[in-house]
Amino acid sequence: MVRVKPGSRRGPLVEDTPDGLVVHVRERAVDGAANEGVIRVLADHFTVAPRRVRILRGHAARIKRVEVEE
Repeated sequence: MVRVKPGSRRGPLVEDTPDGLVVHVRERAVDGAANEGVIRVLADHFTVAPRRVRILRGHAARIKRVEVEE
């Protein structure tokens, strides 16, 4: 589970908390921009290509289920 903070001044940033990952992105949640930002930030965090990161659930929510292929 990943909690997303769109429009954050702190972004791009990934925080590892006891409840899971918190991803701060600068993009606003308009026309999928925040989802694209989340994919880019998580790809950088896990050092994989962005095509290896997929949002499985929660495309329109702040809490998302994400898959990262190695």
